[in-house]
Amino acid sequence: ISIENEIMIIVIGSIVVKEGCVDEALRISQQHVDHSRSEDGCITHGVHIDSENSQRLVFVEEWKDQASLSQHFVEPTSIEFVKKIEALVVKAPEMAIYDATQLK
Repeated sequence: ISIENEIMIIVIGSIVVKEGCVDEALRISQQHVDHSRSEDGCITHGVHIDSENSQRLVFVEEWKDQASLSQHFVEPTSIEFVKKIEALVVKAPEMAIYDATQLK
């Protein structure tokens, strides 16, 4: 394994959605993901249904740097996403942010 000198920011987040709201939450989340992919500095962005808890959506993101991620958080579409999704969740979202170096 060699170390690639590219450092990136990795975000892993999740939400637990109210019963009967998964389809709506997934639709809103996919719109957010699609828009996020077009932002400067976004490497990857996806939303996934947890195979062990179908009410839990998991977000996995890679960003070029902290500045790109910080800009993402203040984008009007990101703020609107948070407002919409808050009405569909049973508890506060969870998020972990990592400063990582890719290994090859």
